[in-house]
Amino acid sequence: MNKTLRILKSVVSVAVVIFVVAASLTLGISAEPPIADAGNENTETQLTTGDDNDTPAPDPNSALYDLIGIDGSKPLEIMLLITILSVAPSILLMMTSFTRIIIVFGFLRNAMSTQSTPPNQVLVGLALFLTMFIMWPVFAQINDEAYVPYVNEEMDAWEAVEAAGGPLKTFMLRQTTNTNMGFFMDLADATLFEIDEEGERVPVYDYSNIDITEENYQEQLSLRVVIPAFMISELSRAFQMGFMLFIPFLIIDMVVASTLMSMGMMMLPPAMISLPFKIMLFVLVNGWQMLVGVVV
Repeated sequence: MNKTLRILKSVVSVAVVIFVVAASLTLGISAEPPIADAGNENTETQLTTGDDNDTPAPDPNSALYDLIGIDGSKPLEIMLLITILSVAPSILLMMTSFTRIIIVFGFLRNAMSTQSTPPNQVLVGLALFLTMFIMWPVFAQINDEAYVPYVNEEMDAWEAVEAAGGPLKTFMLRQTTNTNMGFFMDLADATLFEIDEEGERVPVYDYSNIDITEENYQEQLSLRVVIPAFMISELSRAFQMGFMLFIPFLIIDMVVASTLMSMGMMMLPPAMISLPFKIMLFVLVNGWQMLVGVVV
């Protein structure tokens, strides 16, 4: 239980570190706190602005300034930081398996014609827990390779961010199709290189004969290419799974509609009659367990 809590804490902490550093990059401010003069025993170090005007210096006693080098007295910087942190959960969810799971659940609800049952809160909660279950090995690796060394002061924030991005990139590459990766490589005007027999780097122009999602190309692929390719691949797989989910329920709708028409009950809505049969079929085949097993 204690190890579980540590890993959960590390996931949250690593995410905060990643987006705090991203905020520092966006604002153009160094993420390192100012170093005070070792020979000055006065804790209230006076920071100068570099010119002779009356521009107020940042408060050295600010916790925000000590953490990421952002002056809390500047409203624009605080607004930009809050904006970046507000979209951090969405960015983190798009880099995991959450997208595919929630879309598949939405297709299932539409195929069964159950309107708002299960409600959105239930589907999102189930998708979040399944995402944690699927991503647990990745989060554990981030905890061991990035968060623990960062807490033990064995690496700085930048090194922790790079170490945390490695397992996520490996996970996304394994779920990304070669076609989507090649498409975004062309859009980014990026080129992969292979090592020939003489040990020289040779550019690769034809992506059809190689698997560019293999781990030996991981160092050459940047996150700006991997992330959109992974998202498009997840959407494609989710729609393929949704198509397969519609087939059995569509057959039930067709059988019920043809039966009602042959009986002369054309004014009776077929969807109202087929709904109990869909629910009964889904329960008898243990549909939730089958669907979750396929997704995982």
